[in-house]
Amino acid sequence: MSRLSAGKGLFLLGILVVVILAGLHFSADDAGELTPLESTIRDVLAPVQRVVMVVGDKVSDWVSFPARLYNVSRHNRDLEQQVVELEGKLSDYNEIRAENARLKEQLDFKTGLADQVTMESAEVVGRSADDWFGSILINKGSASGIQTDMAVVTPSGLVGRVTSVSKHTAEVLLITDPRSGVGCLVQESRAPGIVEGVAGGMRVVHMVHIPSDLAPEKGDRIVTSGFGSVFPKGIPVGTVQETHKEESGLFKMAVIKPFVDFNRLEEVLVIISANPGGA
Repeated sequence: MSRLSAGKGLFLLGILVVVILAGLHFSADDAGELTPLESTIRDVLAPVQRVVMVVGDKVSDWVSFPARLYNVSRHNRDLEQQVVELEGKLSDYNEIRAENARLKEQLDFKTGLADQVTMESAEVVGRSADDWFGSILINKGSASGIQTDMAVVTPSGLVGRVTSVSKHTAEVLLITDPRSGVGCLVQESRAPGIVEGVAGGMRVVHMVHIPSDLAPEKGDRIVTSGFGSVFPKGIPVGTVQETHKEESGLFKMAVIKPFVDFNRLEEVLVIISANPGGA
């Protein structure tokens, strides 16, 4: 006999037992006490009633299992959706917090130099994947007072110079581009040289034409010299990593690690005007 047939038989037996016991119950209530026959029947059927109750509970559990399984599955989906939403909110919060930290650093830097230079804040809105260390596009232009050959910086140091301007955008040539050349000094020895970008999109720049008798040492700081009209004097550029003799043998060349992380440029400051005697 299959489980289904056995279950059906027990179910019918249970109904019969319940009917008989119900009859006995009402009969007992009417009479006040059981007759010998009623008492015997109740004693005989009591174990059967227990079996029927247990089987009934099992059948009830089996019948309700799919519904409970569906409810658990739906609850899990709801929890997974809540996790996704919370992760999104956490990501947004971390992004806002990081942006606020950068903007505060930029504001503090800008405020600290307010009596020396006038600067305009801008966001990086464009960059070529094929020329990542060549140039960037910012969201400020002539309408904000920006012109070509203005220096661009961050609180960390020198970024580059403006090379073209539209009303609301400007292109900035980075110091890591081989076309860039910046007059600089070794801060410790005051040795002059030219900082140039390196072909191949490397994260370092070279300072060339350093007098051999004033060769910098590892760790020396490089700053802008202020020679010319583009870059104000004293803007931090980077630190010396190593030095080599140039092919001509007359000068030294230094490998410089920039202070600015050019992989993570998001906000910059354009120096609109400088007043070296302001402080």
